[in-house]
Amino acid sequence: MADTLEDYEWTSHKGYLSTVEKWNWLHKAFILSLFSGKKLNRIGEYRRFISLVDEEGVLGILEKKRWPSVLGSEGFVNWIKERYYSCKWDDEVPQSKELAPEVSRIRKEVCVFYGIEQGELLGSRRGVFNEPRNVAIYLTRQLRGESLRQIGLQFQMAKYSSVSSVIERIRGAMIEDRKLRARIEKLIFQLSKSQEQT
Repeated sequence: MADTLEDYEWTSHKGYLSTVEKWNWLHKAFILSLFSGKKLNRIGEYRRFISLVDEEGVLGILEKKRWPSVLGSEGFVNWIKERYYSCKWDDEVPQSKELAPEVSRIRKEVCVFYGIEQGELLGSRRGVFNEPRNVAIYLTRQLRGESLRQIGLQFQMAKYSSVSSVIERIRGAMIEDRKLRARIEKLIFQLSKSQEQT
């Protein structure tokens, strides 16, 4: 659309570079303050940052059919997930689930909570209620919205109908067993708290 950012008419880039009053409508002070604590250095640091942009990488992302909810380094994306998942998750906004804790974190928290090893989340014996495993499966579905097939792969379950049964069993048990519901709510709280602290 334009060879340089300066040539593109529909951007606020020129306003960030300008000290002219006509750009005072643009609330740029906060953004520029992120580049330097000294006012005299801010525009220069902003200009330097803009020149560092990896156009190939950004264009590659923007050319995809589905854009990421958060764009940045892996560290930045993880920080956003950890900081904002608990207050921004919404069933009606599918992208908000991208902020959910990773399956590995859910499994780790469940193991710590129940005082078990990770391997105990993978096996099951017929007729034996494995609460930690079932809770981990339930939380993976509830917090991440993972498909039954994905959860089956993550917990070494051959049939996704078995995954569905586990989730429904936990849902039903939570209605009748207040202590179980309290344990699960405590785990959800710990997951959101541990994300904020990371």
